[in-house]
Amino acid sequence: MTSINKIFKNKRLTQALTGISEKEFNALIPVFTQSVEEDNRLRSKAKKRHFGGGAKGKLVTMEDKLFFTLVYMKTYPTFDFLGFVFDMHRSRAHRNIVKLTKSLEKTLGRKIVMPEKQIRNLDEFLEKFPEAKDIFVDGVERPIQRPKDKKKQNKLYSGKKKRHMKKSVIVTDDKKKILILTKTKSGRRHDKRLADKDRLFERIPEEVAVWTDTGFQGILKQHTNTLIPKKATRGKGLTYEEKQENIVISSFRVVVEHAIGGIKRFKAYADVWRGRLQEFDDKIMRIAGGLWNLHIEMTA
Repeated sequence: MTSINKIFKNKRLTQALTGISEKEFNALIPVFTQSVEEDNRLRSKAKKRHFGGGAKGKLVTMEDKLFFTLVYMKTYPTFDFLGFVFDMHRSRAHRNIVKLTKSLEKTLGRKIVMPEKQIRNLDEFLEKFPEAKDIFVDGVERPIQRPKDKKKQNKLYSGKKKRHMKKSVIVTDDKKKILILTKTKSGRRHDKRLADKDRLFERIPEEVAVWTDTGFQGILKQHTNTLIPKKATRGKGLTYEEKQENIVISSFRVVVEHAIGGIKRFKAYADVWRGRLQEFDDKIMRIAGGLWNLHIEMTA
């Protein structure tokens, strides 16, 4: 495998393989090292093996481990291919990803860039996001493999996308930072229904303006300080003023589309999900969101 230092000399190649810059990579290393060492000690204790015992792996340094994990996140290769590139068996590549994504998730949490899964009440929202004046809400979907079970097919089929999907609700601020990224649910569900299940809009203070698209019809009953485009009805089109107002709303809420594009730079989230465990799927989604937030924070 080509050395990491050689890869980092090429900015384009660095972005293509890891999805982040060298500066962002170096900012993660100290906390990632701490997280990996903690996880290793816990595993060694559980196995009653002396810390550092056992065969030495192919990923020698912490830089190797972080690079390996980011390559998986950015390119989403099969474990056969990942193992071939990093000179290890596919089963070892899989075990390493399971361990190291856990450490990366912990690292991003310690860097305070990980999106929240859920907000429990108004006070928690104000505590977590004290500077939020405007937030932007949208649904985000990821394709999955077509299930064999007919009931699961119907549950996960998105008529909008004509594919089998998993769906989440994403909340961002005006700087494109992802504040909340809810757990993935079946793609058949409507955006508004997903938000209602988590009681999302009930837990946003009235002084915070919510910007949404037409997929959240009825939100004004839950949060009056909401800006949502007008929707034409059968037999009655929109007036010129209403069309202009819709353009203004869309121009402001484009930041949430940029955030969605930011997390979908990581193919482990954007491509068809090949895994079976929803917990791991949610973890990958949140890591992609955390890496995007780290990028926003370091380029502000």
